[in-house]
Amino acid sequence: IIRTLDIGSDKKVRWLDLPEESNPALGMRGIRVSLEKRELFLRGLRDINIAHTEPQGAYYILLDISEFGYESDLEFCEDLARLVGVGAVPGSSFFKEPENRYIRFHFAKKNETLNEALNRLSDIRKKIKVRKVIV
Repeated sequence: IIRTLDIGSDKKVRWLDLPEESNPALGMRGIRVSLEKRELFLRGLRDINIAHTEPQGAYYILLDISEFGYESDLEFCEDLARLVGVGAVPGSSFFKEPENRYIRFHFAKKNETLNEALNRLSDIRKKIKVRKVIV
């Protein structure tokens, strides 16, 4: 199962520069775009060598921020935006349990946006210093 964008034949998406398809109503466009963006973002995170989930059908990735030693994922997200220039959502907002080691990145964005985010994230360890490692 792949959760994807609904961008079939009746919906034009200006921010995606998509070629014409013979039968866009089949939904392959949305699946293809989602998988391409997923792979682009995963490849970039692997290059940075930062722990993350590998989604099996979702349009987001959870990044494990344990190595930075933050007790609050919200505070980490605020520092990420301020110091690195990349926005993320605290993972704790998606869990019932008290969980603060994940942040969520949504990758249904323009390729240029994803590449710029990855470029900024490549220096994350220089810009966000480790606090204390939580054991």
